[in-house]
Parts: sequence; structure tokens; C-alpha cells
Amino acid sequence: MGAVGLLIQMVIWVMMMAIFGSVIISWLRASRVHVPHGNPLVRAIEDTAEVMLRPIRRAMPTRGGGLDFAPMVAIIILYILQRVIARL
Repeated sequence: MGAVGLLIQMVIWVMMMAIFGSVIISWLRASRVHVPHGNPLVRAIEDTAEVMLRPIRRAMPTRGGGLDFAPMVAIIILYILQRVIARL
């Protein structure tokens, strides 16, 4: 795998971590822990995750009980993409 493959792997890893971070932030907010919306780090995490989550949410709306499966679907897609790139 060349430099381009490593760069793509790194971008995928950053996206996965942003999605995990976004999920944790949403859990904290649901638990009524104050997580400021204006914090630059929080905003960067959520904006980065939304790049991947927004199209998935449009294609797969929230299901019963308000459960959002978009982060899980995004992680699975990114994992598969990462495995495919690792084999090149």
C-alpha cells in the first residue's frame, strides 16, 4: 500500500473516531450533561461526523423509539472500505 492508501486509511480512521465522538456527545446530552454547542472541539467532531451521517440519515430515517442507526451503518461502511483499501 502506498502513501495514498495510508492517507485514505488515516481519513477513514478520523471519520470513525469523529462518529464515535459524536455518539458519545449525544449520549452525554441525553443524560443532561452540559456539552456546549459552541465549543470548537465539539463543533469539529459533530461537523466531521455529519459529513458521513447526513446522507445515511436521508436514506434511512430514524426508526421506532427515536433510535438512530446511522452511526452504526456509517461505521460498518467505513470498516468495509478500510478492509478493501488494506488489500490493495
